[in-house]
Amino acid sequence: MANDADTAERELSGLTDAGADAPQADGDRQPDADVGDVDAADVLSLRPGRSGVRLALVVGLVTVVALGGAIGWLSHRVYQSRQTEKQWNMFVQVGKQGALNLTTINWQQADSDVQRILDSSTGSFHDDFATRAPMFIEVVKQAKSITQGAVTEVGLESEDGDQAQVLAAVTVKESNGGVPEDQPKMWRMRIGVQKVGDGAKVSNVQFVP
Repeated sequence: MANDADTAERELSGLTDAGADAPQADGDRQPDADVGDVDAADVLSLRPGRSGVRLALVVGLVTVVALGGAIGWLSHRVYQSRQTEKQWNMFVQVGKQGALNLTTINWQQADSDVQRILDSSTGSFHDDFATRAPMFIEVVKQAKSITQGAVTEVGLESEDGDQAQVLAAVTVKESNGGVPEDQPKMWRMRIGVQKVGDGAKVSNVQFVP
């Protein structure tokens, strides 16, 4: 009987030691000592949704910057285009008025008509016309000449910086001593125009076939 009791005690002791070394249930497992606390922000940064939001923000920012640059460039181009168009219109208007001034002269107000031509001209054309103006006025008065010009067509032929060439088709009615001519004259004129300050003036005049 004593032997049987010793054997039972040894088996019970072995079971007890084996149970101490057996793995514990999941519910009873303690956290490993080397696993530290994980910050909430770190966890969120690992989520796929958060990465997608960041990418969308970056793409949106790049798009806004790109659009801003494109809009700025387009605005500058529009401004330049408007300034260029404004200058072209000015050249055409000055050329047109120059053609009218040169072809509309009344002997009764020849002095003021000639002065208008001088005021609207510049450069060598102004100087040459100023030299010949007294003789021209005298001839107009003696002939009692009246000329009336009308520009039928006008356009910008060429433009180079502050200078341009304007073509004008002009119909001129003329009378001398009160007797009008039977048919009006048809003239084509190439008017050189040069920018002067904020405006422009006639710098040259040629009659073309």
